[in-house]
Amino acid sequence: MAYDGKIMRRALARYEEDKQRRQESCQARRRAVYARVPRIGEIERELQGTMSRIIASALKRGTDPVPAIRVIRDRNLDLQRERAELLTQHGYPLDYLEEKPNCPLCGDSGYRQGAPCRCLQEYYAQEQIRELSRLLDMGKQSFDTFDFKWYSDRIFPDQEVSPRSNMEHNFDECRDYAYQFGPRSGNLLLCGEPGLGKTFLSACIARVVSEAGFSVVYDTAAHIFTQFENAKFHRESDYDADPESDVNRCLQCDLLIMDDLGTEMTTAFVQSTLYQIINTRLLTGKKTIINSNLNPDQIGVRYSAQILSRVEGEYEILPFFGEDIRKLKREQM
Repeated sequence: MAYDGKIMRRALARYEEDKQRRQESCQARRRAVYARVPRIGEIERELQGTMSRIIASALKRGTDPVPAIRVIRDRNLDLQRERAELLTQHGYPLDYLEEKPNCPLCGDSGYRQGAPCRCLQEYYAQEQIRELSRLLDMGKQSFDTFDFKWYSDRIFPDQEVSPRSNMEHNFDECRDYAYQFGPRSGNLLLCGEPGLGKTFLSACIARVVSEAGFSVVYDTAAHIFTQFENAKFHRESDYDADPESDVNRCLQCDLLIMDDLGTEMTTAFVQSTLYQIINTRLLTGKKTIINSNLNPDQIGVRYSAQILSRVEGEYEILPFFGEDIRKLKREQM
């Protein structure tokens, strides 16, 4: 599973902030208990310092530290019993002063066996949802809120099925793709006129795949091409502080969703970049979803026969047709 470096840095920052807050909360509990029961504070300080002092003293004299350790062990047991009695007498749980890790699997290190622990993966998923929400309405766009009422059940003259039947098929394909996403998943081309639900279903996929812990980049084709251009010619912009990093994100993420392909100004650089993205991700086994107002033949004419060949050979093509939903909603307002 690939992790987006920019998103992981944010996740780690929040992870450390929350860990720091828990530590500060524990220290605040300790101060409150020490103020109320000073003897507990004295016991805590003695437990922390006596062992090191006795061992250091024994080693300094060149004597065997084992007898000293036995003495301090017995003393510490007495102190621990006294502390427990005092805590109970004053209504505190026995573990009230303990600083327990929030995650027992990694001890709040964030990593387990050299890989991000499940607890850190949850932070990563949350940060990725925040990133995706910059472009998408992640609060409303989900498979549960999809409404088929905007699609006619009348069969159009140039189609074999109605827009509703077609959309039910596309919906099922996208939902299965999202919930079954993994290394064996394929690639999707969602194509058709504007306002038919391509972006909505792509956002639904992005949400589910992100929540499963995979890295997802969702961006418009025009902006992606700009990132590649900035990186190639070493340009900087206010929006893209590190275009090289953004290029790597597009090429290396588990799922790239490229929206609105065909609305950008098509140049030789754009054609070359699109081929690079599609070909590189196919060769590395990374998954891609492309949304476009163009049909496959139009994509071949605008970009190249090589790109069309890869799309037709490696992508599942889901055509969208019907009436513009945005227009229908405006008419009912």
